[in-house]
Amino acid sequence: MAYCVLTCAILGGSFVVSRSIVGYPILTGQALRYALAAVALFALIRRPRLRVRPSGRELGRLALVAATGLVAFNVLLLLALRHADPAVIGTIVGVSPLLLALLGPLQEGRRPAPRLLGAAGVVVGGAALVSGFGAHDGAGIVAAIGVLGCEAAFSLLAAPLLPRLGPVRVSAWSTALAVPMLLLLLPFTGERPRLPDVSEAAALAFLGLVLTVVAFVCWYTGVAGLGVDRAGVFVALVPVFALLTTAAVDRELPGPAKVAGVALVGAGLLLAARRSAPRVKQDGWQAPRSSSAPAASPASPGNSASSPACTTGASTSAAPT
Repeated sequence: MAYCVLTCAILGGSFVVSRSIVGYPILTGQALRYALAAVALFALIRRPRLRVRPSGRELGRLALVAATGLVAFNVLLLLALRHADPAVIGTIVGVSPLLLALLGPLQEGRRPAPRLLGAAGVVVGGAALVSGFGAHDGAGIVAAIGVLGCEAAFSLLAAPLLPRLGPVRVSAWSTALAVPMLLLLLPFTGERPRLPDVSEAAALAFLGLVLTVVAFVCWYTGVAGLGVDRAGVFVALVPVFALLTTAAVDRELPGPAKVAGVALVGAGLLLAARRSAPRVKQDGWQAPRSSSAPAASPASPGNSASSPACTTGASTSAAPT
């Protein structure tokens, strides 16, 4: 839970930084961000005990994570922002906790937990109050729904890879694979790459090393420990942290509706955090019945006490894509 909360705090707090590179070419910026993150992440997994290479099938799945959760997410987000207010996109993407609570268990071959579905519904309502709504057209709504799908794919596609590869390796390969995909799109968008100035370079460094390296690894560690459905509920904290950060930086107090939204998010998280009592065998303690996390591999860096497990960014993102 702490990893998920930390991820959302980083993402929500990064919105102020993201505002400083609004004028920078988006695909170029994302390619630089992911390239920097990939270098840092691969440096972490060069240690002998972490050298586990993905299989061909796993590489294909990692490519899907990169294509949907990283590349398509940013392209669709750019399109959505041209046709809808950020609040509209944030409200639609805020449905992701409910989507993950439903699809996560189905992907694992089990029934969704009614309590988690209820908790997800509560936090979605709270996140909608926090984000608000605004002007939009049909193209903006369609693009925002696409952003929602890519946001869910970022967690759903990666979850089966985490037990063997671990959070660091999944993050490293997905960010590395995203770089050539983004560069290949440049000729089709008409974007003209340029070198960033000092402030833009500092912002991109933050987005690459903190928002990507730290937040990606922490998020995937949370998903590995809680399961997609339980971790997904925490996504609703992103607009809450964004609201708090913006209020602190801009010195503007949030209105009553937004405060009510924060309260709803908190209530939903409390409901999601409840777990059934652990079952005890004669030979010791057994994991709680409600845990949905996959069995952890001893070689997984996210399950080692000495691992760098906690070592995006779009303003409407849910998970740290």
